Amino acid sequence: MKDQEAALCQAGRLVRELFPQALGAVLGGSAALGRSTPTSDLDIGVLLPDRAGSGREVIRHEGRLVELFLNSVDDVPEFFEWDRARRRATVVFVYAQGMTLTDPHGQVARTRQRAQEVLAMGPPPLTAEQWCHRRYVLTCYLDDLADTATPPVNRYEQLVIADHVLREAAELLTAHHGAWTGIGKWMPRRLIAADPVRGNDLLAGHQAVAERADPGPLSAAAGELLELVGGPLREGYADRWQARPTEAQR
Repeated sequence: MKDQEAALCQAGRLVRELFPQALGAVLGGSAALGRSTPTSDLDIGVLLPDRAGSGREVIRHEGRLVELFLNSVDDVPEFFEWDRARRRATVVFVYAQGMTLTDPHGQVARTRQRAQEVLAMGPPPLTAEQWCHRRYVLTCYLDDLADTATPPVNRYEQLVIADHVLREAAELLTAHHGAWTGIGKWMPRRLIAADPVRGNDLLAGHQAVAERADPGPLSAAAGELLELVGGPLREGYADRWQARPTEAQR
């Protein structure tokens, strides 16, 4: 609680010092949820009068890293839709679950309400093509992971493949439940929130690869997930190029 209060006070000082023109601001992320560590950065959403300053910035304030999410009031609806389409809704979560730092005109309250509505909607469902693509990709990584069970084991390759299996499985499992996904430390948090049993099996399987070089539990957990969403996909998969690559893209 003391760490949370200290973070709240520091975030308030930052907004007053650097954004005196702000229409409102919130402290989000781990600090707002009481889950920060001494080295955690601060995630601060700031509402500005115009779009000129909109963007994402990382600064250091009073010795602590701060990630700033800057938006004008006018661009919030469009930005939230873009954030939702990514299926992570990073800034939406900052406002929906954050702590208000300043709100002189009620703009933060309205933005928080909109953010909570977006979270309640959930991420957009995957298209049929996206489901097939993710099943195919996870199938490929699982085949590669199975190959690492036979000595001699290249641990570098095994660990990288296991990371990809977990990432792709997390995307499929959260999509299956219509739940938000995440990256970094938010990936296991969102995975467990979406499906405590299967999410824990995937994470424990990944840990088995890291600690014991045993790909069996992860292969089993990801394989069960694949069966849940339509099964492995190998031959028969096709993905057509939408446009020829330009010279610069080749």
